[in-house]
Amino acid sequence: MLSYLHGFHAGNHADVFKHSVLTLLLETLTLKPKPLTYLETHAGAGIYDLTSAQARKTSEATDGIKRLWARRAEFPELAAYFNAIAALNATDEIVRYPGSPQLAQAGLRDADQLILMELHPTEAQTLRHNFSHDARIHVHQRNGYEGLPALLPPTPSRGLVLIDPSYETAIEMRQVAETIFASYQRWAGGCYLIWYPRLGVQRDQAAQLLKRLLRQLPTLLTAELWVRPQPPTFGMYGSGVILINPPWQFELQLQALLPRLAAILAIAPLKDAGWHVEWRTATTA
Repeated sequence: MLSYLHGFHAGNHADVFKHSVLTLLLETLTLKPKPLTYLETHAGAGIYDLTSAQARKTSEATDGIKRLWARRAEFPELAAYFNAIAALNATDEIVRYPGSPQLAQAGLRDADQLILMELHPTEAQTLRHNFSHDARIHVHQRNGYEGLPALLPPTPSRGLVLIDPSYETAIEMRQVAETIFASYQRWAGGCYLIWYPRLGVQRDQAAQLLKRLLRQLPTLLTAELWVRPQPPTFGMYGSGVILINPPWQFELQLQALLPRLAAILAIAPLKDAGWHVEWRTATTA
């Protein structure tokens, strides 16, 4: 579980999708004046250098954020996302890319709190260094699967959880579901955002995750974006998010955004890229 480093993948199509949803959620939640708590179970380093050896080895940002950045004027609803990127870079070229902790820091207010968990010792140290100047942010080097339920309910008691693991091991889909169940028992009113990869046929477990969650949760909002056809064996062709207790009519924002985002990020011919947004129940899983 400690071999994964997000620097190899920062700014790729999955990041763009996930971070677009996250910033829209934060904007919607902060429309109300009541303060909130943001919690993240797998925070990573928080900020990524796209000129690093890790990022250059894969160059995944080229088909991700760099494509969207060139056409950002077409996406006014993502202004908060783009502003957070611009704040990290001295020129119009993206050299530094914000992870979800940085996006949350930029999108939240003085009265809000951020709780960031990261188990990897090097990543946790970098995370703590990157945000040591912000008294709102509390960094915990701990396993987010056990840490999240232990820290709930938070203060303020209104808020958002992001669960965004690497899914390195075969048991992580089960761990995500178990963590959600334990957390929901302690904090049923929280908004939960769970990211998951869509993989080749032999490894994809997205359907199993959804079925596990719907055993105890009656209704979920799901959204997916894919940039090429599903391969028969390995490889990530897209990704998805599951939302528990999303803001009212949040699905309408996603339905307006995702077809345009898929068109920008399509690696294969556009006909092989796509998206969906759907409310799911136990009978539709």
